[in-house]
Amino acid sequence: MVDNKLVGKNVLITAGAQGIGESITRHFIDSGAQVAIHYFSSADTANKLVDYAADKGQKAIAVRGDLTNETDANSVVQKTVKAFGSLDILINNAGSLVARKMINEMDTDFWHKVMDINLTSMMFVTRAASSYLAKKDNSSIVNLASLAGRKGGHPGSLAYATSKGAILTFTRALASELGPEGIRVNAVAPGLILGTSFHDTHTSKESAAATIEGIPIHRAGNADDVARAVLFLASEYDGFITGATLDINGGVYNM
Repeated sequence: MVDNKLVGKNVLITAGAQGIGESITRHFIDSGAQVAIHYFSSADTANKLVDYAADKGQKAIAVRGDLTNETDANSVVQKTVKAFGSLDILINNAGSLVARKMINEMDTDFWHKVMDINLTSMMFVTRAASSYLAKKDNSSIVNLASLAGRKGGHPGSLAYATSKGAILTFTRALASELGPEGIRVNAVAPGLILGTSFHDTHTSKESAAATIEGIPIHRAGNADDVARAVLFLASEYDGFITGATLDINGGVYNM
């Protein structure tokens, strides 16, 4: 079903060609939006998504960039605006756990790498996009946080969980700062979302099974569960929800 609120809206999705990001991209395309699909290494999928949009008679572009690089981050935003003429919605999806490391085995470079990938890159892109978003009467930002940012994550995810916790605060602070510009800023905090490269890489089957045992609705989430929530928060661009984090975890953690 097409959400008419999104028809013709211009959207930038970071890491929009893998895992949850790919599902978010498809949902926006299905809802009639024009999408700039940022990618770093997933060129094939990004190009397939551009074709997917074209088959529906819509415009999408694939934009490569290393978002931990300030120049690249600025360029991704500029290319999006050049292609579409304006920007209505930013989805900050890029991020990674990178590897599991306990505090006593964590070197300084690893700490900075995780922070740069998850947090500094988000600041770069948001800073570059904010002036364009402010030019629209109603616009919105949705940031991808994590249940790890609420609970602290499993052992070895200290740096990742810390960065994701910071995104919750980043979202609240940004909502206050950009509200007068007509920009709403919200976040989603996914729990165990299977079927993505993230959990395929960093979560064992045994760990996933144990986690599912503790989820009240007795299943893991999937990328579509997250995409629908992101779409809702983004499409309510004329709404009253801002500075909020929507927890998507099957009820395993709530506050």
